[in-house]
Amino acid sequence: MSALPADVCEFIASARLGRLATADGAGQPLVVPFCYAWDGEALVSAVDDKPKRAGDLKRVRNIRENPKVSVVIDHYDEDWRRLRWVIIQGLAEILTAGRDFAAGIDLLLSKYPQYRGMGLSRDKGTMIRVRPGKVLQWRYAS
Repeated sequence: MSALPADVCEFIASARLGRLATADGAGQPLVVPFCYAWDGEALVSAVDDKPKRAGDLKRVRNIRENPKVSVVIDHYDEDWRRLRWVIIQGLAEILTAGRDFAAGIDLLLSKYPQYRGMGLSRDKGTMIRVRPGKVLQWRYAS
């Protein structure tokens, strides 16, 4: 994919929350809010220790079955001239260790101080990485 415009990268990097859409092998969609970090080429999101159902999360199982995902990052304001969204359509992969995993953990710890007390480890865990294939955007234009 070609480089994204600087204002799109800044919008993606500065947003605090996105919505990750996955689908299982049968095409059943699932959309979940998620915290992420942007490294300039991909989004990374840790599967952390917040209370969740035991075992693999549905979003992780979906990505293993069908790596095609979409992410929506948006900004809402009562002044609709400030509305904006970016949609990233791409491929997701599951990382469990390694250099890219450790770099992703560092980015997440830097962006979200809440993660510092949650036991994220640079050595092992589960992380979702989304590489954009197509990026759509919209903002109010007067």
